[in-house]
Amino acid sequence: MRVTDFSFELPESLIAHYPQPERSRCRLLSLEGPTGALTHGTFTDLLDKLNPGDLLVFNNTRVIPARLFGRKASGGKIEVLVARMLAAHRILAASRASGAR
Repeated sequence: MRVTDFSFELPESLIAHYPQPERSRCRLLSLEGPTGALTHGTFTDLLDKLNPGDLLVFNNTRVIPARLFGRKASGGKIEVLVARMLAAHRILAASRASGAR
């Protein structure tokens, strides 16, 4: 098994920036093994979906509160979202600026 086996497109709009106030309302995506069908539900549906011998894959990534805002010399807006720390003085981040082409 390789990490690339789990690669998929995820729109920015679907990335949680804060946890759900009610944890039981967290969204749940499940894969039906025999058919390969994807079903959407909530975390409270989990016990209804489990059978002996099922494999659970947990995602323990966390959202860090590291959204930075700034202004360019021209007055345009800049936004930087820090995804994670790579080293003491290095980060992995995404940035965007108003008026960027």
